[in-house]
Amino acid sequence: MSTYQRSLALLLTVVQLALPYPIIAAEGSTGGVGDTPFLESDPLKQGQKTINLPEIGDSTGTLFTPLQEKQLGEAFFRSLHNEVEVNQDPEIGDYIQTIGQKLAGNSDNPSQTFHFFVVSDASINAFAGPGGYIGVNSGLIIASESESELASVMAHEIAHVTQRHLYQAYQAASRLSLPTAAAMLAAIALGAATGSGQVGQAAILATQAANTQFQINFTRDNEAEADRVGMQTLSRSTFDPRAMPIFFERLQQSTRYAGRNLPEFLLTHPVTVSRISDTRSRAEKFPYRQYPDSFQFQLIRAKLRVQVARSPREALDYFKAVSGQGTAQQQEVAQYGLALALVADGQFGQGKQILQQLASRHVELPNFINALARAEYELKNYNAAFRLYETALQRFPGNQAVTLNYIKALLATNRAKEARALLQDYAQHETPTAEIYELLAQAYGALGQEAESHRYLAEHYYASGQTRAAILQLRIARNFAGDSFYINAVIDERLKQFMEEEAERKKEK
Repeated sequence: MSTYQRSLALLLTVVQLALPYPIIAAEGSTGGVGDTPFLESDPLKQGQKTINLPEIGDSTGTLFTPLQEKQLGEAFFRSLHNEVEVNQDPEIGDYIQTIGQKLAGNSDNPSQTFHFFVVSDASINAFAGPGGYIGVNSGLIIASESESELASVMAHEIAHVTQRHLYQAYQAASRLSLPTAAAMLAAIALGAATGSGQVGQAAILATQAANTQFQINFTRDNEAEADRVGMQTLSRSTFDPRAMPIFFERLQQSTRYAGRNLPEFLLTHPVTVSRISDTRSRAEKFPYRQYPDSFQFQLIRAKLRVQVARSPREALDYFKAVSGQGTAQQQEVAQYGLALALVADGQFGQGKQILQQLASRHVELPNFINALARAEYELKNYNAAFRLYETALQRFPGNQAVTLNYIKALLATNRAKEARALLQDYAQHETPTAEIYELLAQAYGALGQEAESHRYLAEHYYASGQTRAAILQLRIARNFAGDSFYINAVIDERLKQFMEEEAERKKEK
């Protein structure tokens, strides 16, 4: 059988096994950065060579090592960047991680590693992937009318991971090299639902030819178990177990006449009357108590609503309509959303006035002073912006959102040396993302260190799933490296890895 035939046969197998649960993975590259490169922690020093995952003998994962699962997850996340927009806002990322880790710590496998991220998409969806990587769409967070509803969906996805519901798909994918398996499964998981891309179309055709009754039974069994286990996690995490059937029922009712335009979450997690009844019956067995939403939940929803709006005007109209309604806290949330929409619409002065009032009333929260500093920056009031950022960093040392916005402002005002120092410190405490690598490239470029600038830009492209662009940047970096033994060694090692991955991908096409 040719390589093409083997890949096609595997594709049909993976489609049948993977479609009930979209598989998306998480953020990869790790390592430190610095003016003087770190021999032990530099991300370019720690690159792993392309590997062929071993065949897996059972669905328990006993032959699938944690390292292999981690590598598969990282590769998925890189491939994911080619298909969807991963939200890079650190305030949003920090919030979803906080909720997710609270739930994970109270799951039936608290030692499992999880990473949570938000996809900038207004549609309602959530998904789990290898290594405990869980994505939540912006639209699902906005659609959640309580924090417990959001937590219920996340607890459900956590249960898919802890109960190892996805391992059959991983077994099928394990016969391919890491980059090919990651790219194929990511394309199937995302493309099959939308009908976009050649792999997505092939997945649809394969699904139509599959044994659909087996798929339905498999889905029902696993969904029921994820509901049951997820509800236990909710209760242990002091969220309302009743939120799960409430959210499911509202989704079902709101899409009753949607036809083919069902939310992706319902296509991959079918909600039936019996399932709603079952989850409601289970929820009633837990003791009732009040579960107030956090202020952060409301603020994050407002911010996401502005981000996913088709235009700033749409967000303005929404927040103007709800202003003055509800509790005092809800009114402040509406004012915050209105201010963000005004800034997004270029009405910086009006947005600034609202943010000044909110920041003075809530010195304990970083959200308002961070947004106010950004508004001052957009108005080109750089001194005022820097004073606010410095005040915020004193109040909230290590806050990711404040730190990154401060760094961006420093770079934009030709203060690259200060920006680089902050980036070095940041990368010592946080896993570098594609955005961090890009900022590092900007900082080193502004300081005239072209070899470092291009090698970090290569890391940015690699983390974003663009391996060919990463290879080009490494070749450019080598031209600037001169006779530096360390820089050349690091570049050559990463270049070898990237080229091996490209070769494996081409060989299996």
